[in-house]
Amino acid sequence: MPRIFLAIFLTLTLSLPAFAKSKHPHPAPVNATLGDKWAAKTLRSLSVEEKIGQVFMIWCRASFLNVESPEYLQWIEAMQKYHIGSFAMSVHVDGPFLLRTEPYEAAELLNRLQKESKLPLLFAADFERGVTTRLMGTTNFPHAMAFGADGRLEDAEMFGRITAQESRAVGVHWNFFPDADVNSNPANPIINTRSFGEDPKQVGDLVTAYIKGARSGGMLTTVKHFPGHGDTATDSHLGVASVNVDRAHLDTIELPPFRQAIAAGVDSVMVAHVTVPALDPDPNHVATISTAVVTDLLEKQLGFKGLIVTDALDMAGLTHLFANDIGRAAVEAFKAGNDLLIIPADLGASYASILKAVRSGEISQVRLDHSVLKILKLKGGLGLNKTRTVDITTIATAVGKPENIAFGQQVANSAITLVRDTGKVLPLKSKGTTKAGLPYMTKEETHNQVVAVLFSDDVRTESGRAFGRELRTRIPDARVIYVDPRIAAGMSEDVLKAVDEAQTVIAAVYVIPTAGKVGNSVGMADATGTLLQQVLDHAAAKTAVVAMGNPYLASDFPKIENYMCTFSNATVSEVAAIRALFGEIPIRGHLPVSIPNIAQRGAGLERPAQVANGGSPNAQH
Repeated sequence: MPRIFLAIFLTLTLSLPAFAKSKHPHPAPVNATLGDKWAAKTLRSLSVEEKIGQVFMIWCRASFLNVESPEYLQWIEAMQKYHIGSFAMSVHVDGPFLLRTEPYEAAELLNRLQKESKLPLLFAADFERGVTTRLMGTTNFPHAMAFGADGRLEDAEMFGRITAQESRAVGVHWNFFPDADVNSNPANPIINTRSFGEDPKQVGDLVTAYIKGARSGGMLTTVKHFPGHGDTATDSHLGVASVNVDRAHLDTIELPPFRQAIAAGVDSVMVAHVTVPALDPDPNHVATISTAVVTDLLEKQLGFKGLIVTDALDMAGLTHLFANDIGRAAVEAFKAGNDLLIIPADLGASYASILKAVRSGEISQVRLDHSVLKILKLKGGLGLNKTRTVDITTIATAVGKPENIAFGQQVANSAITLVRDTGKVLPLKSKGTTKAGLPYMTKEETHNQVVAVLFSDDVRTESGRAFGRELRTRIPDARVIYVDPRIAAGMSEDVLKAVDEAQTVIAAVYVIPTAGKVGNSVGMADATGTLLQQVLDHAAAKTAVVAMGNPYLASDFPKIENYMCTFSNATVSEVAAIRALFGEIPIRGHLPVSIPNIAQRGAGLERPAQVANGGSPNAQH
């Protein structure tokens, strides 16, 4: 008998891992028809009020929250009162600071919300640079345009696969990416480096590769911002952006990447708050509320059968049209053909307006069911009807894998593009390392032999920190000066004095598209721009300018003699820039965009690595 009990005990013990795995299966590739029967059955069981809740998505700011915290209780109320069916996971912000959280905290919160919901929830996120955009400890990737400079489709596919793996591990199923915009306007303040480039074919190919990788990892994908936000000069978060081109231009520039994405099986298309006179001449019809754009063009002409989602409904590009009846924006967007309404400016008013429109017959039951069924099929296709929570213990093995982190760095390295080089400044020469000392007893001495001036929107942010650390690893006495628009004028005298005394100057400029920034621009039309011009006036011949983001920067500063682009301000791009400046890696990137009066798309001066064995022993690899 003891032997029998022992055998039973061992059998049960050894089978426990199998039970655990069956409870939380590994995310499989997206299967569009997996949950069709469940979706149809569920639809029939829902009330009108519950169906309307499924077509709304609201914010979920991930962090640790007590079950009785007001913020958490608001989400519970939204699910109970408005039957919300999906959340856009983000994190809290404090002015210019994005308060990223930990993967475990995010996963625990999403699991908790899943358990509170009657139906499985869809969680989406803006993981444009991978999960690292919102969560710490995850793989760091550069902006999309860096993948354009890198040029390898297999890298874009791997980008999608790694993002899917990490995203699904924390309970996020759907990424609002890739960006199919063709950035044909250098003055575009909101797309810029978020786009893969200016060539429709390359953009479409990279978009397709990303979709393939992401869907193989079980993550839903979104192409945006339909019908194209690349040729605009306004941030639609702040006002109405207009695409003032004819239909022929749309067919040859803006629309081809979307056509490729649809052919590749993209799960959803996000519609932008932009006016497109060639498609809809009504000046009050942004694409989001235009039947001509959503139903006629996207569904009928392009043949898209997947989920159509709005850009955030709280953006000024839309809300200014409905200032006196904010709930009406949701009705008009839904009537235009959108299936999912994201981030309404006023959830209560928007829900009530949709409900009123359905009850009055303005929106038919058939039309409502059409969209709700699409949403339920997506949930079923992910298997959420069977397993809606994630196994938090897998985060330690799925997130932040060393090989994935190394891959993110590799892409950033490959993207480095040298546009101008006199041969007199680069490569820089390393002086070795700082001598080791006792904790709290070391003192860094700085000199003006090598001066780095790091320009950013706000010196309190992380911009330039990794750049400065990596520089001082190689030149311990380098002088690193941080400036932003508030302090640049007051520091100009000291900066120029240091520049005049220096043998070599590095000017690293952190300018990236920032949603909703007042006075949004990807230029330097402020005190920092004035200071950069003064630096060039004093020392252009000995200065290397590194565009840590916006590559078009050089158009405004024709005196630049040595010019390098990273297309991103991500930490991996900072490390790559330093390694390239010191000749530790080969430079082989090529411009995915044309820089007016400077260089054409495809340009790039290639350089072999100048330092044996891939760099100094202290370089970060």
